[in-house]
Amino acid sequence: MNSSIKFVPFGGDDVQIPDMEHAKIVILPLCYEQRPSYGSGSQSGPYHILNASVQLESMDEETGEDWTHRNIHTLAPLFPSDDPEPAVHEMQHAARNVLAQKKFLLSLGGDHAISIGPIRAAAELYPDIGVLQIDAHLDLRDEWNGSRFNHACVMRRVFADMNLQVVPVGIRSYSPEEADFIQNTNISPFYAHEIDPLDTTWINQVVAALPSRVYITIDLDGLDPSVLPGTGTPEPGGLSYRQLVHLIKAVGRKREVVAADITELAKIEGTQVSEFTAAKIATKIFVYCF
Repeated sequence: MNSSIKFVPFGGDDVQIPDMEHAKIVILPLCYEQRPSYGSGSQSGPYHILNASVQLESMDEETGEDWTHRNIHTLAPLFPSDDPEPAVHEMQHAARNVLAQKKFLLSLGGDHAISIGPIRAAAELYPDIGVLQIDAHLDLRDEWNGSRFNHACVMRRVFADMNLQVVPVGIRSYSPEEADFIQNTNISPFYAHEIDPLDTTWINQVVAALPSRVYITIDLDGLDPSVLPGTGTPEPGGLSYRQLVHLIKAVGRKREVVAADITELAKIEGTQVSEFTAAKIATKIFVYCF
């Protein structure tokens, strides 16, 4: 991706708070993608989400709130190293700079590996946090494509290395290695096939499984491809948009969400539905988690 591409702030120039000091919500675009499993293009994901955000109406239809009044500042995009481990440290440092100032951080990826750095940074400040993972995949491999910091290893690093509680939701694809690992841990995934579309009690169960402070990581393939097709590994049978919003709403009301990320947006030329949906999800995080 060309680093000279002009990024717009989330919601456009009129929404941008000029400096981070006076902002309450900070958007961190992390333009990173290394060795994807299938489809590529997520490095440009932040650019497309930010562009789509300019087209959003400012009023949230459920709360009647104007999300543009949340004092939002979008940082310049970060293009981390191509070497995965140094890249993680760079993203961790950028996230720490925001969280240390007691701002709400929303990171935009990039492939799911971008989550490792911000989660590390959040855990430094809030060692009691748990991680709510919206995802089609468990991401619990110890190594993938030659790296322990690959997108397929994100939650292994979070659970095994950071010793954080993990609650995966929407899971419908995993490897034998991950199945064996799950059997020897206290991770209890909420599998997509067990989520009744006509029954919302599962949402209360997810919230109950989380500690009082939460980091939310949203891999967009957690949504069904009929809702959001623009992602590297679209798995059938995922969450609906409304199910995801209800979950964000419940977690935001009953837990303290300290930071979040949205990852794995891969633009499909000729349509804007995926990036627009991702930007809309960001506004739901603003109104319900902050």
